[in-house]
Amino acid sequence: MTEAPAVPSSRPEEEVPWLDAREQRFWRAHLEVGKLLEHQLSRELQAHNLAINDYEILVVLSESPERRMRMTDLATATLQSKSRLSHQITRMETAGLVLRQECPGDRRGLYAHLTDLGWETLRKVAPDHVRSVREHFVDRLTDEQLDAMYSALAPIVEHLRGLRGRS
Repeated sequence: MTEAPAVPSSRPEEEVPWLDAREQRFWRAHLEVGKLLEHQLSRELQAHNLAINDYEILVVLSESPERRMRMTDLATATLQSKSRLSHQITRMETAGLVLRQECPGDRRGLYAHLTDLGWETLRKVAPDHVRSVREHFVDRLTDEQLDAMYSALAPIVEHLRGLRGRS
């Protein structure tokens, strides 16, 4: 069983390698898991007045040298456009979680720097977030399933990072 595309293809229909029922079932489950998991984790972070993108930025900055990163690198690391990240950082700066700092020797470059409040917020929120990740994802799988999923997804991640110039 195959499904017709919603958008016309530039290739003749007979050349399109349609997904079979098994592939379609897997693909849709993958999409649904991603959306539902992000939705649930976002809902739970709201109790801490954080969006999931805020949390991701706090984590990335906390793992960076000197708890700071160039804005362009942060946009790449979080898969956000520079414009979207700039708006996100403005909101987080207003909340006292991050600061923008000039890059020495680069008048146009800016760092996003994790503040002490941002660090303390992350330390406070992380245990609840990790419990949520376990409850809604990790603990739903056996060790063997986790290993198999990682083995299956790692080459896809590598491929897609390569397309973005991030590998």
